[in-house]
Parts: sequence; C-alpha cells; structure tokens
Amino acid sequence: MTVRTRFAPSPTGLLHIGNARAALFNYLYAKHHNGQFLLRIEDTDKERSTQKAVDVIFDGLSWMGLTPDNEPVYQSTRIERHQEVALHLLKTGKAYKCFCTQEELADMRAKAQAEGKPPRYNGYWRDRDPSEAPTDAPYTVRIKAPREGKTVINDLVQGEVTVANIELDDMIILRADGTPTYQHAVVCDDHDMEITHVIRGDDHLTNSFRQLMIYRAMEWDIPQFAHLPLIHGPDGAKLSKRHGASSVVEFREEGYLPEALCNYLLRLGWGHGDDEILSREEQINLFDLDGVGRSPSRMDYAKLSHVNGYWLRQADDSRLTQDVIERLSKHEGYVLDQEHQERISFLMSGLKERAKNLIELAENAAFLCTQVPLNFTDKAQKLLNEENCGMLSKLASQLATLTPFTKEGINHTLHQFAEAEGLKLGKVAQPLRAAVTGSTMSPGIDDTLLALGKEEVLARLGAVTNG
Repeated sequence: MTVRTRFAPSPTGLLHIGNARAALFNYLYAKHHNGQFLLRIEDTDKERSTQKAVDVIFDGLSWMGLTPDNEPVYQSTRIERHQEVALHLLKTGKAYKCFCTQEELADMRAKAQAEGKPPRYNGYWRDRDPSEAPTDAPYTVRIKAPREGKTVINDLVQGEVTVANIELDDMIILRADGTPTYQHAVVCDDHDMEITHVIRGDDHLTNSFRQLMIYRAMEWDIPQFAHLPLIHGPDGAKLSKRHGASSVVEFREEGYLPEALCNYLLRLGWGHGDDEILSREEQINLFDLDGVGRSPSRMDYAKLSHVNGYWLRQADDSRLTQDVIERLSKHEGYVLDQEHQERISFLMSGLKERAKNLIELAENAAFLCTQVPLNFTDKAQKLLNEENCGMLSKLASQLATLTPFTKEGINHTLHQFAEAEGLKLGKVAQPLRAAVTGSTMSPGIDDTLLALGKEEVLARLGAVTNG
C-alpha cells in the first residue's frame, strides 16, 4: 500500500498556523513512509471562496517547502461525481429524499429542545413513500444513519474513540439545489484520491463519525484517521491576533524563516527526545504519528524567536542579503545601488549573528545604505559628546592617511591610536561605531569600516566632528 495523505484547505481566508501544521504533518508522514502528499482545494462555498485565498494557500505551501506530488484537485470541479455517489445511495436504499421545509425543520428543532433533546432532524421522511410529497416539491437527499450499536474510530493520535449511533442523525448529502454538502464531498474526494491517512485537526473528529456513514454505505475502504490537537495561545485560549501572528503570511512578514517556522511547528505537539533543531531531512527521517501528543499545544513566541535566530545564522548569506535589500527597498531614504548592496553582502556574516528575525536584520543593515547625516540612537548620541568627537577628529586624520584601506591596516591604526591616546580599544571603537553606524551595535569595527569604505567613513566622521 502506498501511503497517500492530503491537505484540503478551504480558500476562505489566510492560511492559519494550525492548518499549516496539519499540512506539514501530512507532508512529513507521507515522505517518511515513501508515500505521496496531495493537495485539494475545497472551494465549493462559492460565496466565500476567492482566488486570492487560493493564491495565499499556494504561496504559503511553496514558502514552507511543502510541494504536493500532484496538481491540486479543485472540489468544485467534482460536483457531478458527488451527485453520482449520492444518487447511487438513493437508488440502493441507503439514502432517501427529504421533503421537509425550512419551517418544518425549525419546528422539529424547537420541539426537540423543549423536550431536552439534541436539536436534530427526526427522520420524518426516512421510511415514508416519496409519493406522499407535494407535487414538484424540492427535496434534499439524506443518508440513513445507523440507529443501533456504536461507531468506533481507532484514531492514530487520540486512540479509541466511540460514539453511540443514536447520536448520529440522517445528515444531508445533497442540498435541494443539487449541490453536495461538505461531509459528502470530502468522502467522495478522499476515496477517489485513494487517501490512506486523513490527518487533520481534532475539531474534525465529530465529522469523521458522520463521514464514516458514507464510507460504509458505499462499502469503500476506510482511511486511517489521525486528529491533531489544536494550537492555543500562550494563555491557553483559542489562538487569535491578540496573541500575535497567527497565519503563515503574518509570520513571513514578521521576518521568520520558513525552515524556522516548520521546525517550530513540528516540535509543537510532536517530540523526539530532546531534539529541538531538526533539518527537513531529519524531520522526514524521524517523524511518525506515535510522537504526536493528545493535548492542545500552546504557542511560545519566545521559543519560536530562538529557533528563528538559529536558522538565521545557518542561512546562506546571499539569500539573506537579497531579503534585506527587498525589505529596505520598500522604504524611502536608502541608497541601494550596486556599491551599497555589496556593503550588505560583505557584512552579512556578522550582521546575522546579531539578529533574531529578518526585520531586525534589515534594521541592523540599514546604516550601510544611509546617507549622512545619520539618525542616531539615544545611546549612540550620548557617546558623541564633545570629548569623544575631539578624539574622533584626530582618529579621522590618521585613517585619512591609511593606504591601502585594509582590515589589517584599520586594526593596526586603531590599536596604535588607542595606545597613543592612553585609551582602551573599546573607548575608541564604541564612539567610532556610533559615529559611522548611528548605533552602538554592529559587526566588528574593522569589518564595519572596511564595508563602508574609506571615503564614506571619513564623510561620516566629518559629519559628527565638524558639526
């Protein structure tokens, strides 16, 4: 048997982080078992489904590196197939036509609630002859739910879960306009796509019991189910915007790397010893459903930030340079010609050591593309007092004579100057850093000066010492 999993989002909004984790787990499980990971767009809700939301799904999966093994299946293109299955169930007596009006259904629910019963359909047309219905009356198609015994799901995450069949109602599989319901379409699609494992959030657990009725009525093979616990906010409440980013788009905009987000999401509800940092290859090698816990997970944004910092330091410098350039280009006031881009590239190995996300990285690199006069942080401004500016003026004179302007030459000049002035190197380097970067944080001062170049360094020192 070839393992086949699927990710089946509805294109009605952003790709929520819970859905993204479900996609990741489906992908990893399929790859771990040398199977296939498939994608289905459940777009039958025409009023809410949008092409923009479909594009967000594709973009998010691509960014996360979760490439499906087939072209996406659009549920809306399969309505005839859904109807075919429903009519087969009708023909074989496993489903029936229901002619109840909306008013009658509302009365049923009200009566059930008054009697302290669940407000569900009472099977009024289950055993009646359709000839009793008004001529040309609209009807829905309902499946006949089992009325005795129980239904058991041996869930690969939740364990054995049981529901008494009396709790199941005769659900609608075709609406009065002939369109299929979600519960029906999902089963038809999963069967035809030969899905062997349905891995999704545990908010779908009750749906699984209802969907099993269709599998059994059609005598189809039943996939194995695995219902993942939901992701909550740090306070244990339902994850929402008030907790922070909650969609893939938001995490990307906030400067997280895809490998960091995937690494974090994997460890959010799944464990393998004390391993925290895992590459995609290691994830595929280790992942299986027996490591998934049953309890809801809580987002820990601080931990995600830590993981992101790790992957940022491992990332290719040219990739990060390009990202920084793109981010800075969205703001006015930065010079991003070839020379300034080369400055960023030259310093990237040092810049990424001091950043937790791509936004910080861009902010830390911004001084390389800024023209004088610089904007100074409060700490940097305090260092540029009269005494230090006088010291920097003398240092500028010595740097002006340095030819060629090399890292070794810069280092020698700074040490020699500090010794001549009776100062520790830090007492020279920090005001110098403040003057040429506008802050008190940067890569090594020698690399920083070398990246800026002699002419730019002297211009920036002149701007603070001649003011």
